[in-house]
Amino acid sequence: MISHRSVPGKIVLTTLLLLGGLALALFLAVTWGATGNSFGAIREALRHGSDATGPQQTILWQIRLPRALLAAELGATLSLGGLVFQALLRNPLAEPYILGISGGAAVGAIVGIMFGLARYPGVTGLAFAASLAIMGLVLFLASGRRILRKDSLLLAGVMVNAFCSAVILFLISLSQDSRLHQIMFWLMGDLSLADMGQVGRLAVILAPCFIALFMLSHAMNLLTMGAETAQALGLRVKTVMVLLLLITSLMISATVAHCGLVGFVGLVMPHLLRLLIGPDHRVLVPACLFGGGAYLVLCDLTARVISQQGEMPVGVVTALIGAPVFIYLLRRSRH
Repeated sequence: MISHRSVPGKIVLTTLLLLGGLALALFLAVTWGATGNSFGAIREALRHGSDATGPQQTILWQIRLPRALLAAELGATLSLGGLVFQALLRNPLAEPYILGISGGAAVGAIVGIMFGLARYPGVTGLAFAASLAIMGLVLFLASGRRILRKDSLLLAGVMVNAFCSAVILFLISLSQDSRLHQIMFWLMGDLSLADMGQVGRLAVILAPCFIALFMLSHAMNLLTMGAETAQALGLRVKTVMVLLLLITSLMISATVAHCGLVGFVGLVMPHLLRLLIGPDHRVLVPACLFGGGAYLVLCDLTARVISQQGEMPVGVVTALIGAPVFIYLLRRSRH
């Protein structure tokens, strides 16, 4: 265990290292792409600022930078979402995508789009309500008489996720809206339409959530010991659990409404960071914030440059990485 005196220093050191990694990932994302990787041209674009005109400035400021920042927001959100669910459920395999929470948010978002609602608050609000409903359904299906069983939780998540996928396909088949017929690409994680206004609006929702999760990080440490132990140590367990569920569902819903479904980030990053820096959530929350952001920026960069026939959705890359990790963790948890 980490001593109390070492925690502030470890938080600062971990944050600085991963913030540097995020900055490097963002630099690579704006300097590397299909249209060229000229560092000199990028340097000129940076020197003249966002008001400069020209093709390189347009690519940098209006295409690559907003997309990289949106990927960082999405990665941070999904990583923190996985961390919170793993602490709440005391299950290293818990993750918003696997549990069907992201799928539920996608159903709500599509319904909002079909009714012509504005992204704020209509589409995001419906995504939030649907994610809460799906989360409640998963927890109800997985609950035993006294404890939340690991195998039942995963099975319930898989079943609900499959149901949400079927509902999504049903809605798409009914719609005559051309936007919904292109939604299959969005469902795999589409960041190609990012703009700075979208990045800013999403940041307004996410920033307070990130701060609240850091303030609740010690409570998450107590929850990992079990609800009875946490309550004996003075934690108001039900209140904290409701707050964590609401905050996480809001974050996931907002990002799904903007970026579609991206899976396994909340599984890979918390697990990796827990191995590297330990189980203390006071350190893990900022680590997931910056580490998860850097991870998804690099995944999106890979999705942009790996295909010779045009870019692929970032969700394809995260699934190729995350699915084997999930299988490994599942096998290990059974031994």
